[in-house]
Amino acid sequence: MSFLTPSVTPKAEEPAAEIAAGARLVPRITIQAFCEHSQTAQMVESALHDRRMSKVALTTHNGGIEGAVETYKSNPTPNLIIVETSLPPEAIPQALQSLAEVCDASTRVIVLGHFNDVTLYRELIRSGISEYIVLPASPQLIVTAITELYAAEGAAPIGRTIGFISAKGGAGGSTITHNVAWSIATTLRQDCLILDMDLPFGTAGLNFNQDPPHGLADALLANQKVDQTMLDRLMSKAANHINLLTAPATLDRSWDFEERSFEQIIEICQKSVPVILLDIPHVWSGWTRHTLAAIDEVVIVAEPDLANLRNAKNLADTIKALRPTEKAVSLVINKHGVPRRPEINPSEFASSVECALIGQIGFDAALFGTAANNGQMIAEVSANNKANEIYRAIGMHVTGRQASHSASKATSLLTTLPALFKKRA
Repeated sequence: MSFLTPSVTPKAEEPAAEIAAGARLVPRITIQAFCEHSQTAQMVESALHDRRMSKVALTTHNGGIEGAVETYKSNPTPNLIIVETSLPPEAIPQALQSLAEVCDASTRVIVLGHFNDVTLYRELIRSGISEYIVLPASPQLIVTAITELYAAEGAAPIGRTIGFISAKGGAGGSTITHNVAWSIATTLRQDCLILDMDLPFGTAGLNFNQDPPHGLADALLANQKVDQTMLDRLMSKAANHINLLTAPATLDRSWDFEERSFEQIIEICQKSVPVILLDIPHVWSGWTRHTLAAIDEVVIVAEPDLANLRNAKNLADTIKALRPTEKAVSLVINKHGVPRRPEINPSEFASSVECALIGQIGFDAALFGTAANNGQMIAEVSANNKANEIYRAIGMHVTGRQASHSASKATSLLTTLPALFKKRA
C-alpha cells in the first residue's frame, strides 16, 4: 500500500543572501604624481592612508605635465603617473602628447584637471588616458579610480574579511567569532571560513569538536608555496557552509611571524570564500597591527569592566589611526550581567571608547560552559536562547546587510587604450 503514502520531497536549500563584498587592494605598483599646487599634492598623499593602498609606493613631485616630461626624458616611467594640469581644455591633449613620447607602453596615466568638460574627457579617454578627474576631489575618489583601474575587467567580487579581537584575555572573542560564523552560515547561507590566528592556544578546533591534522600553521610555514589548492587541502569542514583553518595549539616552537605573514593567505582565501572571519588573539605584534589595518571590518569584544574599557579605548584609537578613512570600529559587550560584579553600562562603555555598540551578550555560565565542553555552538545547545538573535544581528551587521552598499557610479569610465602612450622609437 505504498502508493497511499505521500512522497516527501526533500526541501531544497534556499539560495544564499547577498552580502557586501570585501574591498579590493591595489597591487604592488609604483605611482608618481606631478602636481602644480601643494593642496593637490597633499590630497594625493592622503590617499596613501587608505588601507587599499597599503602595498603602493607613491611619491609626489612639483611641475605638472611639464615636470613629468622632463623627469622621464632620463628616467624610467612607473606603473602609474598622476599629473595635474591647469591648462585650458584645448591645450591639454597636445601637452599629453609630449608626455606620451617619453612614456613606456605599459604606463597608465590619470589626469587631474580643473575643467569639467565632457568633450575633453571623451577625447582624453579615446587617446588612451586611463582617467580624467575634475578637481577639487577627495582622496577616496583617487583611490577608487586607481583600484578600478587595476582590477581585472569582469573580476568576481572578493570575500569580506571580518576580524574579532578581545580587549582583554578571556573576554570571549573566540566564542563570539565562532557563533557569529554559525549564524552567518545558517541565516544567510553563505560559506564562511574561520582563521584561528591564535596559533599556540587557539580553540576553533575544540569549539567545533574538530581535530584536523593540518591547519593555518602549515600554510604559514609553506611560505611562498601556498596556493588555493594547498589551502583547500588544509581546511577542515566544521558544519554546512563552515570551514576552518585551525591553530595547532602546541608549544613545541615559538610562533613569531613577520608583519605581512598572513597577508597572502588571507588574499587567497578571499578569492574563493565570501566571508572570512579572523579570530585574532589578544596580543600586540607587527602582524596583528597590519592585519587590523588591512581587513574590511574590525570588532572589539570586551567585558564591561575598567580594564577592558582601558584596553578597548587604546585599541579603538590605534585602529582609527591605522584606518582613518574607514568607519568606526564595532564593539560587542560580552558576559554582561555577572552576579554581584560592578559593571559599566554598555552604552556608556561604547560612548567612552567611541565605538558602535552592535551587541550585548548576557552572562550564562551553564549554557556557555555546556557548549564549550561539548564542542557545540549556542544554537545547537539551546536553539531558542536570545543570544542566538544577538549573534544573528552581529552577523547581519558585519556582512553589510543593514546598510545599502550600492556603489555610486564613478564620475567617468576607466579605459586603458594603449594607442597614445607608446614609447616613441
